[in-house]
Order: sequence, then structure tokens, then C-alpha cells
Amino acid sequence: MRELRILWGQRLRRDRWQLVIWVLGIGALALFSATAIQETFGDESSRAEILQLAIATPAILMLRGLARGASLGAFTFFQIYAFLALLASLMSTFLAVRHTRADEESGSAELVAATPAGRLTPAVATILHGTSVNVLVALSVFAGYTAAGLDPAGAIVAGAAVGTVGLAFLGVGLLVAQLMGTSRGANGFASALVVLAYILRGIGDATGTPSADGTVMTAGTASWFSPIGWGQQTFAFTGDRWWPLLLPLALAAACGAVAWLLLRRRDSGASVWGARPGRMAARPSLNSPTALALRLQAGSIIGWGIGGLAMGILAGSLGSAIAAADLSNSNITAALRAMIQSQGVSLTQLLISAMFSIAGVLAAACGLQAVIRLRQEEAAGTAELLLAAPISRLHWLASYLLLGTASVLLVMFLAGFGTWASLAGAGDTSVEARAVWETAVAQLPAALLYLAVPAVVFVLWPAATITVGWALLGAGVVMGIFGGMIGLDQSLRDLSPFTHTPVPNGTTTDWSGAWWMLATAVLAAAVAVIGMRRRETGTA
Repeated sequence: MRELRILWGQRLRRDRWQLVIWVLGIGALALFSATAIQETFGDESSRAEILQLAIATPAILMLRGLARGASLGAFTFFQIYAFLALLASLMSTFLAVRHTRADEESGSAELVAATPAGRLTPAVATILHGTSVNVLVALSVFAGYTAAGLDPAGAIVAGAAVGTVGLAFLGVGLLVAQLMGTSRGANGFASALVVLAYILRGIGDATGTPSADGTVMTAGTASWFSPIGWGQQTFAFTGDRWWPLLLPLALAAACGAVAWLLLRRRDSGASVWGARPGRMAARPSLNSPTALALRLQAGSIIGWGIGGLAMGILAGSLGSAIAAADLSNSNITAALRAMIQSQGVSLTQLLISAMFSIAGVLAAACGLQAVIRLRQEEAAGTAELLLAAPISRLHWLASYLLLGTASVLLVMFLAGFGTWASLAGAGDTSVEARAVWETAVAQLPAALLYLAVPAVVFVLWPAATITVGWALLGAGVVMGIFGGMIGLDQSLRDLSPFTHTPVPNGTTTDWSGAWWMLATAVLAAAVAVIGMRRRETGTA
């Protein structure tokens, strides 16, 4: 028991800052969302019209959730539960992989196994650690909902739904860590399973059976294959059913049991799916740092690019539906203008700008990951091996900055292409093709800032690169994109680059914000390159 307490405490200490961000962030998102919904859609008739629009437009249900009535609690659960469950699931898989496969990869698990703790006690500590964190997430969601004035009975069910889905994917993460040979592969595979669960839930919600009044949806079959869909079946704030939570708990137990059996039977550092033998010599296409960086990040770039394309298609396909809904409900326009502060543009253009702001976040995250990959290569010691070749540190950094810039451009190009193609296919001429591409271009300066500024952090304070990078992006999203919806003061919103993204409006578009953000990004990149000449590489 002493060894277990020590290992559990070590995990809590090691993850303390990440867990504070995850737990408080999820709870704050629940609070802000419930508060914003009360302010924007305060009367039940407005919420009923939104639900009728959502049920008539399956793409909205794909993004949101299962409509279960127009009461304030049910509407809030419909709007935000699926995203909260998605965050809890990603948090749990990352935690599971970090304390299992990643520790084996770094060699620390073998050192612990040489102590009286053995090989199995660390796994128990990880399970306890992940379970306690998901309990905190559930309590955080409960506190956020109750602080917003929602029914405490429904709030505790909603919090439990988010927490148990997180537990299910904790078990999935533990199992995947036994299957994959690297932490990168395990994180990628586990994240793909989380996204698959979100998509299956969306398909089930979109293909369900609506009620006669168009405000209640019975989920389709696909939702029952998704742990996130299981959490929805609690019907928080309307039915408050507890029995669906047995399904994610059973999945967590089953995956944990299989992972335990595999751990007992395999060697430390081995995996069920062994790595394929590598080539004796690299291909000629890998003879530069940029080509190597692309090879290492191709999977994540493709993933972010697909997300940008999907967001663009969704923006184009929703334009006509939202424009029609505005004739009867001006609250939709108010919600969009809370995200995108611009007057004198068509509702379709306003929607596209709002959706493209989300695509801009995807592009910024894609660029940020290039810098994070720099730090990961340095911390793992592989950067020193690369720099032992005739490659300068400046060339190494510049190759990742170049790749990050190209990936940002790719994500926004795919978003623009998706919107243009969906508008053209639907015959919607309310927005010109030129305006669509200008809206995509307008997102680039803010996204490039999240490539260049973290690069400066990487040069000046390497150990903080990952934490500061994601913290800056998260703060920018909350203040700039959702700040208006949750009532943040304008002075705080102005701190976010996303607030200053231009909204194309013909010849009257103000591009000044884009120019100074682009200039700041270029300056930050130059500072990073110059600073890299004087910085030593290392694992600390």
C-alpha cells in the first residue's frame, strides 16, 4: 500500500497543472455555456424554435446533441454535453497513455519495476489517478451547472454522464497503450476512437426519430455504439436516468481487465502490435529536416485538414437554413454577432465567418503542434542526434516553422474549398466566391500568431512550450470567439487575436487588424530564429 500511495501521489504531482486546466476548464465551460444560453435564449419559445431548426437540419445535431425538449436544463444539456464528454474523453486517454506506454518508452517504468512496487502497482496507481480525476470532472460540471441556476438533480446526472464517459475512455486508453508500441501511436489511436465515438453519436442523433412538435429526438441506432451516446441517454434535466451510466462503466471495467491481463503477460517495453522493421536506409525524399518534419507530422496535419474541410462543408450547407430561421428568430443572429462583431453583412456571410473562426482555431492548433513537436523531439533526445549531422539549429527550427506555416495554409484552404463547393452545389448565391476565400484568408494572421509566439517560448523557455502554447490558444478561443456569448468585457476580448480577425464586407472591410497580426507573427518568428542561434539544445 505504501508503494501505491507514493506512485499515486507522484502522478498527482506530475499532472497537477494539466489537471487544474482540464478540470476547471471543463467546469467553467459548463458554467459559461449555461449562463450564455440563459442570456441569449431566455424564453422557452425561442429555444423551441432553435430545436425545431436543429431537428430539421441534421448537420446541427451532428455537432450538438440529442434534443429532449425546450426547458432550460434540457436545452443546455443538448448544446454542450457532447463537447464536455469529448474533452473528458481526450483528457482520460492522454492521462492513461502518459502513465503507461509513455513511461515504458522513456524507461522510467522499468526503473519503478525494479523497486518493491513491481510492474503492476503503477497500473493500479494510474487507474486510481484517472478515476479520481474523472470524479473531479463530474463534480466540476455539477458545480458549473448549479452555479448557473440549473436544477441540482439534473446537474448531478449531467456531471456523472461526463465523468463516466471519461472513465470509459480511461479504460480504452489503458488498453490501447498495451496494443501500441509508442506513446505517439497510442495517443493517435485512442484519440481516433474518441472522435469515432463523437461521430457515431452525431450520426445516431441526426438519424433519429423526431417528435410531432419537433423539439424532442429519439436517438438512432448509431448512438448506442458510442459511449458519448450512452451518456446522452441519461436525459439529464428531463428524465434523470441513471441506468445508462452502467454501459460506460462496464466498458471501462472490460477494457481495464483486458489491459491488466496483457500487462501481466508481456515484457516491459513490448507491445501486442509490434513495430514493423525499418528500412536499412532512408528514402531520398527524407534527406532534409523539412522532409523529416513532414514525415513525423503527416498524420496530425491530415487530421486537422480533414477537420477544416468538414467545417467548411458544414458552413456552406447551413447557410440557407440559418438564413431562413432568421425570419422568425432574431436570437440566432444575436448569437452569431456575439461571436463575430460585424454589422452590414448578410446572415449567410455572418454564419460563414463564425464557422471559419472555428476553422481558424483548427489551423492555429495545427501550426502550434509543429512547435510542440520541436519540443518533444528535443526532450526525447532525438533532436541532438539530428543536429549531430551537418544541420544547423537555425535550419532545424526554420524547417518546422515552414512546415507549420504550410499546414496552417492547408487547413484554411480546405475550409474555404469546402464552403465554396457546398454553396455552389446548393446553388446559394447569397455569398460570392471571392468573399468565401477572403474570409478564409482573414483567419491566417491569427493562426500564424499561434505558430510564431510559441516558437519564441520554445527558444526562451523550452520546458514551458507545450503548457504555454495550449494555454494561449485556449485563452484566445474563450476570450475572442466565445467571450461575447458569455459576457466578457470588451477589454478582455481585445486580448485575443481572434477578436481582430477581419470580416470581409466588400470594399469596406477593415484589414488593419490582419496586417498588424501578420507583422507581429513575422517579428516573433524572426526573434525565435535569432534566439535559436544562441540557445543550446537539451532534454531539460
